[in-house]
Amino acid sequence: MKKSILFPLFVFLVSYQNICAQAIEIKPYIQDVNPQSAVIMWQTDSGDESIVEFGESPSLGRQAEGISIDINFTDARVHEVKLENLDRLKTYYYRVKTGEALSDTYQFKTPPFASDHSSFNIVAMSDMQIDGDRPDQFSEIVNEGILAYMEQEYDGELPENLAMVLVPGDLVQNGATYHQWKDHFFGPAEDLFSQVPVYPVLGNHENQAVYYFKYFSLPQNGSPEFAENWWYKDHGNVRVLGLNSNTDDGIGGSRYQINWLKNVLSETEEMEDIDFVFAQMHHPHKSELWIPGESDFSGEVVKLLEDFTTKTGKPTVHFFGHTHGYSRGQSKDHKHLWINVASAGGALDNWGEFEGRDYEEFTVTQDEYGFVIVEVDADPADPKFTVKRISQGNQFHARNNELTDSVTVWKYSRKPKAPKLVSPIDQQVPAYEMLLKASDFSSDRKGAFHAASNWQISTDEAFGQVVFDSWKQYENWYYNENQQKDDDLRDEKVFKLLKAGKSYFWRVRYRDQNLNWSDWSSTGHFTVEKD
Repeated sequence: MKKSILFPLFVFLVSYQNICAQAIEIKPYIQDVNPQSAVIMWQTDSGDESIVEFGESPSLGRQAEGISIDINFTDARVHEVKLENLDRLKTYYYRVKTGEALSDTYQFKTPPFASDHSSFNIVAMSDMQIDGDRPDQFSEIVNEGILAYMEQEYDGELPENLAMVLVPGDLVQNGATYHQWKDHFFGPAEDLFSQVPVYPVLGNHENQAVYYFKYFSLPQNGSPEFAENWWYKDHGNVRVLGLNSNTDDGIGGSRYQINWLKNVLSETEEMEDIDFVFAQMHHPHKSELWIPGESDFSGEVVKLLEDFTTKTGKPTVHFFGHTHGYSRGQSKDHKHLWINVASAGGALDNWGEFEGRDYEEFTVTQDEYGFVIVEVDADPADPKFTVKRISQGNQFHARNNELTDSVTVWKYSRKPKAPKLVSPIDQQVPAYEMLLKASDFSSDRKGAFHAASNWQISTDEAFGQVVFDSWKQYENWYYNENQQKDDDLRDEKVFKLLKAGKSYFWRVRYRDQNLNWSDWSSTGHFTVEKD
C-alpha cells in the first residue's frame, strides 16, 4: 500500500522537474571582448537565471551574474553576462548556467593592449543566409573550413590563434524570422562562436529586425541615436569599424554615420598605437559580379578611408559582402584594399548570371564559397598584415580549403625605384598606336615584383592637363580568365587620337604587389607627326 502511494508521487515529482528544467537552445557565444572584460551570451527555452562560472583553469572558481531578456514573446530567454577584472592576453575557461541547464566548458582569450605588440589573426566571412539547394553550406564553411584550416595551419588551441570573426552582413535569410537565428546562424557556428568573439554588421536581409539587436552586444560607441548600428572595436594595433550601409532601406542616419566616421577617423589619426584600420559594411562600392548591388554610401566610406590612409600613412581595408562571391581590389592612389568576403552560404552569383563589369580596381574575382583570413603582424619595427582567401569552390569545381589569393601590405613603404624612360624621348610619333616604353622594375625589398604601371600623357610639363591616364595591374581575373595575361607592364600602347603637330609630355610609375608606388619617372617629351 505504501509503495503504491510513493510510486505515483515519485512519477509526479520527476515529471514536474522535467517540465520546469531549462534547456540551452543556443549555446554560449562570445561578444565584445576587451583586455579586461568579455560578454557571454546564450539562449534557453525558459528561466531568468544568468550565471557564468569562469576561471583561469577548467576548475573555474569565479562567478558572474547578468540579465535575461524576452526574445519572442515566449518563455525563451536570451542571457547576457559581462565578465570583468580579467587580465589581458590570458586564456579563460567558462560555462553558463540557467537553473538546471549547465553548458559544457569552453575557453576564450582576452586581447592585447596595442602596446603589447602582439600579433593575431582575424576571420572575415559574409552572406551565410541559407540556400535551399545547399542548406549545409555555412556549417561546412565553419567546421570543414575555418575550424579545420586553423587546426591544420596553426599550433595550439583555437582561441590562441584566432582573435575575432567579422561578418559584414546577411547572417540569415530573413532577420525577422525567429527560428533562423538559432537554426541557420548560431547552430552551425556554435563550435566557433563559443571560443572566438563574433562582430557582425547589418545586411539588408537582417531587415533591421529587433532580433539582431537582442542577439548581439556590440560596442556602445556609435551614434547614440542609432545604438549598435555602427561602432568601432580596437584589437591590438588594429581599429575595426562596423558600419551600416542600409542607407536606402528606411533606417536613415546616413549623415549621422558619415559624421561619426569622420570624427572617429580624425581621432585615429592621432593614435600612434593604431597601425591599420579595417572597416566592414555590407554593400559594395563596386561589384564585378552584380552591379545592381552597388551603393553610393559605400563609395563615400571608401573615399574617407582612402583620404585617411594618404594623410596618415596607415593602410586601410574595407570588407564587404552582398555580392555572393570573392573579390580583391586596391585603390589606385592609396594603400587601401577592397575585399568581398562572401559567400559563406548564400547562393553564388555565378559569372554571367547578372549584370557585371570589369573594374580597373579589382585584380581577382571568383564565384566561389569561402572565407578570408587576415594575419596581422604587430612588429613595431615593420607592422604588416596579410589577407588570404581560402576557397571551397563552387557547384562546378570543388575545392578543399585552397589558398586562391593573397596579398601583404606593410605600414611603412619601401618604394620601388622610379623607372627610367626608354622611348619616345624628344621624338616624333604617329598619332595612332604610339608605344611608350620604360625600364625594368627594380626594388630594394626582397621578393618585390612589378604589379602595376601608371602611364600619363599631358599637354603641360607640370601634368596639370592630363589627356591620357592608364593604370594596368599584373593580373585581372575576370570571368575565370586573366585578362592581363602576357601583358608587358614595361610598355603601353596609346590608341588615343593626339593632335597632329602638337607637343606632349609623358611619365610613368611602377607599383609592387604590396601597394607601394615608386616615384614618378623623369618627364619625357614627344611631338605628334603632322598629317
